[in-house]
Amino acid sequence: MSFLLLLVITPAFGQLLSDKTGLVNRLDVKTGGYAFEVETVANFDIQDFEFDEEQKRLTLYVSSSLENNLGEVYLPQTLLSGNFTFYINGEEYFPTIKLNDNISFITLNFTGSGNNKIEIIGTGYLQGVNQTSIEDQPPTENKSQDKTGGCLIATATFGSELAPQVQLLREIRDNSLLQTASGTSFMNSFNGFYYSFSPTVADWERENPVFKETVKIMITPMISSLSILNYVDMDSEASVLGYGISLILLNIGMYFVAPVIAIMGIRKNSKFF
Repeated sequence: MSFLLLLVITPAFGQLLSDKTGLVNRLDVKTGGYAFEVETVANFDIQDFEFDEEQKRLTLYVSSSLENNLGEVYLPQTLLSGNFTFYINGEEYFPTIKLNDNISFITLNFTGSGNNKIEIIGTGYLQGVNQTSIEDQPPTENKSQDKTGGCLIATATFGSELAPQVQLLREIRDNSLLQTASGTSFMNSFNGFYYSFSPTVADWERENPVFKETVKIMITPMISSLSILNYVDMDSEASVLGYGISLILLNIGMYFVAPVIAIMGIRKNSKFF
């Protein structure tokens, strides 16, 4: 399966970008008897966070070794909602925000290396939560070390976390791969590599429309092939391996075998002219 995901990289981007590592954090916010998970994927690290329920404010204390910072915050609307106000180091900031029924997708793009403070303030708090408090819930596995995160390259390519192609990738990851031990092992290994370059590639896509369209052309066949997984049952280790190998062979055919055959055919026909 890793081969499929490596197809989104051109040779120039195949090297590890150690100075622009993408970091995934899952912040466990407990307030009002409820537990919420705020996920961040960024090229800066979350050192600490605070939540003030009276001010309806989530504060992130971040550290970055880069001057140009790029990140995404996935904020449950049951925690904070309404009209948002943002501050970075005390100055008001206006990020890009996308919404679905449950999550606010916030894209941060700001300058400044070292320590920075990001404040997210909402007008709604605990809107639409169910009546089960954290004390009543059964114990769950701590996800703070879970390394699954956002599809940064696909999001930049198709323009939104809510794009059908991005949702497809997230559904395959969450509903298929992460439901088996082999799939989970693959994702844990893959994410360590993927987030080492994806924030940089996503940033380049936003800055260069031609590069963005090139990436779109490259990854669209792969995403189309992955949609097959929506129509099969992947409820066992054998099925994950079987379908994974089949998709690898399919993509080898699309990306390598078919072009080689086409080139050979063109060269052969050119000899007759």
